[in-house]
Amino acid sequence: MDNRLIAFERLLHIMDELREKCPWDKKQTFETLRTLTIEETFELSDAIIKNDVDEIGKELGDLFLHLVFYSKIGEEKQIFSVEKVLNQICEKLIFRHPHIYGETKVKDEEEVKKNWEQLKLKEGKKSVLEGVPKSVPPLLKAFRIQEKVKGVGFEWDKIEDVWSKVEEEINELKEASKSKSFYDMELEFGDVFFSLVNVARYLKINPDDALERVNVKFIKRFQLMEELILRENLKINELELKELDEYWVKAKKIE
Repeated sequence: MDNRLIAFERLLHIMDELREKCPWDKKQTFETLRTLTIEETFELSDAIIKNDVDEIGKELGDLFLHLVFYSKIGEEKQIFSVEKVLNQICEKLIFRHPHIYGETKVKDEEEVKKNWEQLKLKEGKKSVLEGVPKSVPPLLKAFRIQEKVKGVGFEWDKIEDVWSKVEEEINELKEASKSKSFYDMELEFGDVFFSLVNVARYLKINPDDALERVNVKFIKRFQLMEELILRENLKINELELKELDEYWVKAKKIE
């Protein structure tokens, strides 16, 4: 028997036992697991950003557990089972990959994505944007929206057009800032973000990953700067900006 199947079957049996015997596991519902699943997903994201392969494996295990947990609750409620869940995704993958399981021919990744969106419309979806989760973080949502509409041809021809759009939106933000209208400034600021996300897509960059890497880099450098200041028995809040910048440069060099 395939070792993968043996391992998965083991997890299913453990879940059955926990659901039957453990006081905490017995009380869990879709609703109580939801926030825990979100937390586990962010922990996996952190491990990926750090490129901590051991931690990635551990966090994937936690997510596997959650998926099996939801399936077990669904089975108890007689609304779905792990078997149904897995067969549904298998059927979906087969349907959406006619270039593998059918006669469709594709020349590259972009044609695969276009076929994917068109097939989703054939499944009964009224809009290509229906697949964008409402609760996904805004930056990632903008990225997914643009990916979706690209699949049906709503896309700039050249990256130069995208850069022009960024410049246009920045100028509109500058004009809005002169009016002092918070609503106008907020809207134009959002437009700048949205256009920059478009640039990221053209450069094959995930903007959420890029921003998080910069966040991690900034935190590491700022904390090193704090350490350097403390070593000299100084207080960071008593230093002038010029002095802080000197310590920032020192921290950057050490890094």
